[in-house]
Amino acid sequence: MGFMEALREQRWDDHRYYHHSRINQTLHLVSAVSFLVAYVMVFFDPAIAALIGWLVSMTSRQAGHFFFEPRGYDHVNQATHEHKEDIKVGYNLQRKVVLMVLWAASPLVLFVSPTLFGIFEPAAGLADFVRQTAKIWLAIGLGGLIARTVQLFFIRDVQTGLVWATKILTDPFHDIKLYYKAPLYLLRGELIDPNHGKHRPHEDGAEEEEVALRPM
Repeated sequence: MGFMEALREQRWDDHRYYHHSRINQTLHLVSAVSFLVAYVMVFFDPAIAALIGWLVSMTSRQAGHFFFEPRGYDHVNQATHEHKEDIKVGYNLQRKVVLMVLWAASPLVLFVSPTLFGIFEPAAGLADFVRQTAKIWLAIGLGGLIARTVQLFFIRDVQTGLVWATKILTDPFHDIKLYYKAPLYLLRGELIDPNHGKHRPHEDGAEEEEVALRPM
């Protein structure tokens, strides 16, 4: 399987297994847009980019998975929740819990060592503390991406790791293509995508037949 085909496969598995809920899809849209803002801000102010990325993008994205996505038997894909967690290439819910706990607890390190073991100057006030925390969060985000990518090199293969890293970095663009209509469906009272996983999305983001057949 080539790189682009493997990328399409990982995207398809992620979509069909973990994005049944219209609320989750809508939160992913919010996450995607804010991630794109963070991508731009990282060139001007990495600390602000980290605050946007973690406080808006990651919290909205993971809230969708933890609180709104069904956990029961997936009749569309004929898979149990446990099976989906076992075959998840990237961060399954258990790994995400570890990552989110690490993120939430990381500011406490600055109370133990205000200089972060010599890396920072002691914070002169709340603004300095927030910016130092943001830099730690940026390191956690990059570290989490690199760590799982390298781990996949060993437990799968190099291509799987590189494909997953590419998927993560490009997810905001792809999520906007996939879920830009989710808020409209949600306003119509549609909590679960009725055709979810039945049609593989085209590369332009539209699900086959689904968008064409369902009037807005």
